[in-house]
Amino acid sequence: MTDDAVPSSAETALSGAALIADHARRLPDSPGVYRMIGDDGEVLYVGKARSLKKRVVQYAQGRFHTNRIAHMVDLTRAMEFAQTRTEADALLLEINLIKTMKPRFNVLLRDDKSFPEIVIRREHPAAQLRKHRGAHTIKGDYFGPFASAGAVNRTLNTLQKAFLLRSCSDSVYESRTRPCMLHQIRRCAAPCTGLIALDDYGKLVEEAEAFLRGKSRAVMGRMSQEMQAASDDLEFERAARLRDRIRALSAVAAETQVNPESVEEADVFALHAEGGQACVQVFFFRAGQNWGNRAYFPRVDKADTDAEVMSAFIGQFYDDKPIPRQVLVNVLPHEHELFTEAFSMKAGRKVEIARPQRGEKKGLVDQAALNAREALGRKMAEGSAQSKLLAGVAEAFGLEAPPERIEVYDNSHIMGTNAIGGMVVAGPEGFEKNQYRKFNIKGTELTPGDDYGMMKEVLRRRFSRLVKEEESGDDSARPDLVLIDGGQGQLDAVLEVMADLGVDDIAVVGVAKGPDRDAGLERFFIPGRTPFMLEPKSPVLYYLQRLRDEAHRFAIGAHRTRRTMEMKRNPLDEIEGVGPGRKKALLHAFGSAREVGKATVEDLMKVDGVSAALAERIHAHFRK
Repeated sequence: MTDDAVPSSAETALSGAALIADHARRLPDSPGVYRMIGDDGEVLYVGKARSLKKRVVQYAQGRFHTNRIAHMVDLTRAMEFAQTRTEADALLLEINLIKTMKPRFNVLLRDDKSFPEIVIRREHPAAQLRKHRGAHTIKGDYFGPFASAGAVNRTLNTLQKAFLLRSCSDSVYESRTRPCMLHQIRRCAAPCTGLIALDDYGKLVEEAEAFLRGKSRAVMGRMSQEMQAASDDLEFERAARLRDRIRALSAVAAETQVNPESVEEADVFALHAEGGQACVQVFFFRAGQNWGNRAYFPRVDKADTDAEVMSAFIGQFYDDKPIPRQVLVNVLPHEHELFTEAFSMKAGRKVEIARPQRGEKKGLVDQAALNAREALGRKMAEGSAQSKLLAGVAEAFGLEAPPERIEVYDNSHIMGTNAIGGMVVAGPEGFEKNQYRKFNIKGTELTPGDDYGMMKEVLRRRFSRLVKEEESGDDSARPDLVLIDGGQGQLDAVLEVMADLGVDDIAVVGVAKGPDRDAGLERFFIPGRTPFMLEPKSPVLYYLQRLRDEAHRFAIGAHRTRRTMEMKRNPLDEIEGVGPGRKKALLHAFGSAREVGKATVEDLMKVDGVSAALAERIHAHFRK
């Protein structure tokens, strides 16, 4: 594929339809992707075409324009093009560019994250069962996707009960000298201490893999035979263990198994659009099992047809995800034959996109459509309520208009240690979790526990970045309202920072907790106004409490994560000359870092790779 040259200064003097017509004269009659660009280099729209020349000239002629497209043409100040070998290549490139550039006139898939999976990790003689998210960089067998972390965690817990596979890290595995608690509660066979031979453990791994590949009946059948044989041999304890494992498998099979005979591997998409909004429900079926569903709310325009929304959605959805053999939909995507060709090319095998007309598959699509309709109804009701709440916030705080972006800040620490600042963001569509930020407090001159100093550092770093973004022409992250956890002191500290940075036109409100931290007795601090309270049962007060509590939850969670990581640091990591190999040897010899610290220099020297000098250094480190 090739990109065209940057337009000349003569070309850039043109704009709108005149500029598009000027470009169309020189375009080839071949497949490719075009980008419409507005002021300051903003990408307005990305599209693909079987013939760049024929497609682009339609914009210049005003053909098939809605008011929205006409407005987009008027805003166009430049265009860029990329030729491709085939139209399928153009489709895949278009999808990738839309996901990357997020043009405002395209249908956009929002809140798109990778899905959790289960991986049986094969890089160790005793395979590990664990949750995984992201690229397949670990050697092993992957099973998924699961619709949520909760779904994958429930399945993992059940698989541990049924197959007794380890979930611990390799370092923990190597350092064990006796079975851990998971073995005591019958969730691990304890291969780390030799309570099960690696060959027998391997058989458990193969059974787990067979179950995850949809062979649940065969696996449970073999277990039932083993249980009966154990009972006949009067090995009642072993029979009871097998009974418990069968029960665990029956539970997970009953929870996930839906129509395994008719749907082996498929994703089901159902779209419901109403009032300029849309919801797409996605159900995942793998190995004859339903691994959950999830609702998406893509950004659409009222003029977009259902087929256009579906094509934009599934294209962006599979940009960075594996494509199953079958995609079932309630609305065939626009140019679905082209999508079938492009997806088959990307997956390296045949992919079918179908709208079932009868039978069990149609039942699955209809069920997904019902879920989509109900989810969109709930969201629209919540959106209406949210608009009223934001209008109430504007009235309470004297804002000119309901805030589109609210940022809430809180700090978390214990006696000044592992201090973290948290920022959460909310707007007309609720909490925007992809906008949350955490700040590791770095100030070396701060007195431990100095809440004012920590708040000043967080706000200075946040709004210094905002100033730089706005200097480059990006003001999308400018908040309309800033809420901080604290009273007059915190408010004064924040206002000082924002005045220094020249962003003192942003409304700032301090939220002070009531006596004994009672909810409902909060006082609000605004520059130039006497501190005040809201009506105890006011919906606006409840909403502000939710914002504050979410910031508190996020800051505490980030603090706990940092503290846990700090606690997990091994003292051996701080000793010069002790790398991963020697650390492993020391832990294997003594069992733990504490026992290493108790050892004599002579005992340390007996460990492979530990010289006399290193033994002295280790011994001295633990006696500082």
